[in-house]
Amino acid sequence: HLASESARASDPAAATRKGPAARTLVKDGPLRITLIVLAPGASIAEHRAEGPISIQPINGRVRFTSGDTEHDIGPGDLLSAGPGVRHSVTSDDGASFLLTVAMPPRDVHGPHE
Repeated sequence: HLASESARASDPAAATRKGPAARTLVKDGPLRITLIVLAPGASIAEHRAEGPISIQPINGRVRFTSGDTEHDIGPGDLLSAGPGVRHSVTSDDGASFLLTVAMPPRDVHGPHE
């Protein structure tokens, strides 16, 4: 149940001001769905994902920043970004959200010559 997972991940020992607490809920082929909890004032430093992502807040609000663009989103909102988009995520008051990533296929044979 998502509410109980969110409560468990919200344990103060799990989420710190420095960074997120994360629990992978689905890992199936290229699909990854992770529950992320940010304590008040916590953030995820700028980074990029290899595949397209979506962020869906469960409770609280998060600020998604990419370059000069900021999106403030909360429960009921859904935000997506394409592969390779540099971004950071911050929550002033604490939040939990679902992060979905569609990982790109890997070439198991290495580069072709």
